[in-house]
Amino acid sequence: MQNRQVPVIPDGMQDMYDKWHIAPAVRAGDFVFCSGVLGTGADGRAPADPAEQFDAVFQNLAHVLAAAGADLSHVVEMVTFHLDLQADIAAFTEAKERHVTGPYPAWTAVGAAQLGAGAVPGARVELKATAYLGA
Repeated sequence: MQNRQVPVIPDGMQDMYDKWHIAPAVRAGDFVFCSGVLGTGADGRAPADPAEQFDAVFQNLAHVLAAAGADLSHVVEMVTFHLDLQADIAAFTEAKERHVTGPYPAWTAVGAAQLGAGAVPGARVELKATAYLGA
């Protein structure tokens, strides 16, 4: 049987695949499964301002999806992990509303103790998403 899983490696993310053996996303048939995305800037750091960080997480997700031939409108499920869910949920929801339009995906928000394997100090949210490219 042919393996139908194809790693999706956007520009600038080859090191993640080679060094950590993690695909930023995997295309399996009509689905794209994205690894957790952090709200980092071009310098790899998390902005101190939560609103900037939450916008960045959606921009980074869009970058990964674009490499798979998708965009945010293809997202059917999101799971977000928050260091301080209660403090950040309102600002995160505002960012989500700026970037995600209907039909809206399923969404689960979870409080977490640590994000991104602790590699990005100041990270407040990690977003995992699944996109569907079928009809």
